Amino acid sequence: MSEITVRVATPADAEFLVRGNAAMALETEHLSLDLDRLRDGVHALFEQSGRGVYYVAELDGQRAGQMMITYEWSDWRNGLFWWIQSVYVEPRFRSQGVFRAVYRHVEKLARTTPGVCGLRLYVENSNSQAQEIYQRLGLQRTAYQMFEVDFVLGRE
Repeated sequence: MSEITVRVATPADAEFLVRGNAAMALETEHLSLDLDRLRDGVHALFEQSGRGVYYVAELDGQRAGQMMITYEWSDWRNGLFWWIQSVYVEPRFRSQGVFRAVYRHVEKLARTTPGVCGLRLYVENSNSQAQEIYQRLGLQRTAYQMFEVDFVLGRE
């Protein structure tokens, strides 16, 4: 059986993360991201750890998937939500438990880190496959919808 390991990403993983983020945006939202801006964004997270952290999943020693965690303060709960973002699994590694391994790793960390009150993520409305996976892992749909003004990608 193949072994999946999960580790904190390092700057040496930056190009893998850039490729994964770009592929995910194209696959799920039909967006072609500006690769220079994306690369700068990935490196900015490494330069300021308070912004978040990337995790990389490896299957048999090969990079197979990724997840980014960012933080949101909740005054209602007096704690931090960890937001799951930039989730991507390389197509050749799908249906092998890669996302489940990353998610379970992060969930365990969140549950054992003082001050963390929960996990959140957002998903494209039409991405029913991802929604099913999230529900199977125990994530629940919320009563909230998301709204935004995006000054960068021009989706105002």
